Amino acid sequence: MAYTYTNSKGKQYILHAQQTVLKNGTKQTIYFFSGEKKAGALDAVPAGYEVSESRNGLPVLKKRARRVRLPVR
Repeated sequence: MAYTYTNSKGKQYILHAQQTVLKNGTKQTIYFFSGEKKAGALDAVPAGYEVSESRNGLPVLKKRARRVRLPVR
């Protein structure tokens, strides 16, 4: 079953992933949300990412912030 996110306005979005090739030849995975289920739908949020919502209600996948440990003095 595909991962769905319901925003604050009550609309559901489905998380997708797509492999693309950059101009320099390297491959990169692009994550995006869509209102319809398409090829590449994911079952869960990838490790290290979290879902956030923009001001206008669109879901966005963001990398989790790293926790920086400062040395104890």
